[in-house]
Amino acid sequence: MAEWSARARREGRSVGFVPTMGALHEGHLDLIARARKDHAKVVCSIFVNPLQFNNLEDLERYPRQLEQDSKLLDEAGCDALFAPQVETLFADLQPHTYDLGRLDGHWEGPSRPGHFQGVVNVVERLFHFVRPDEAFFGEKDRQQLTLLRHIARQEHWPERIVGCPTVRAVDGLALSSRNARLSPAERQKATVLFKALTVAGAMAFRHTVQEVEEAVRETVANEPGVQLDYFGIADHDTLEPLMDWGDRDLAVALIAAQVGPVRLIDNLTLWR
Repeated sequence: MAEWSARARREGRSVGFVPTMGALHEGHLDLIARARKDHAKVVCSIFVNPLQFNNLEDLERYPRQLEQDSKLLDEAGCDALFAPQVETLFADLQPHTYDLGRLDGHWEGPSRPGHFQGVVNVVERLFHFVRPDEAFFGEKDRQQLTLLRHIARQEHWPERIVGCPTVRAVDGLALSSRNARLSPAERQKATVLFKALTVAGAMAFRHTVQEVEEAVRETVANEPGVQLDYFGIADHDTLEPLMDWGDRDLAVALIAAQVGPVRLIDNLTLWR
């Protein structure tokens, strides 16, 4: 894969990269389209990363559909698919413990210990093989995106991390491969995450942070069968939890909840 990228550069062509775990949907294809807009060559990886799963059952049940995904990538105009085996990607790997600062101390961090170290290690390995100019990530995983930008600066990665807007269904639910595991009834219940974020967006900067949090908790509580993991307001850049708005013009609302067998996350930028 690295040789393929090197050849593209020798020909004066830049390489855009979309890392995924497969089970592709319109959100992934939007990333491919954005990469194609900015780069002559686009690579997509499909690799279900065992290092970032805390629950082995969740790892085993993660949807895998490589043949179908390959067809979708062909139709989307992706130039190359990198789908390595675990043994290949992690050959001679000595997992590195990165300095994540305070970025894993809240939100997903406490709920998924070790998750972000696993994410950074696998992204580093993917970059090692693909050698892209830019890598495209969705804002749905806002904490992951913020953390990867932090590590890229800290470790002086040559690859640029590009964040792209969350792609949503008509009813607001953020597209996710995990949505496929929801029953029709659970799928309908899952829309409460975006409803809760919409409530936060309407109240932001006009009510206290605590009042926004109470309203969101009430919104989720009114949807039976949805168990809230966390909701909070964070600084737009650092994702540090906020107790008040201060003089900011931007903030982020983050939410995670269990819906049936699936844990879903989402977020929304808040404007003054």
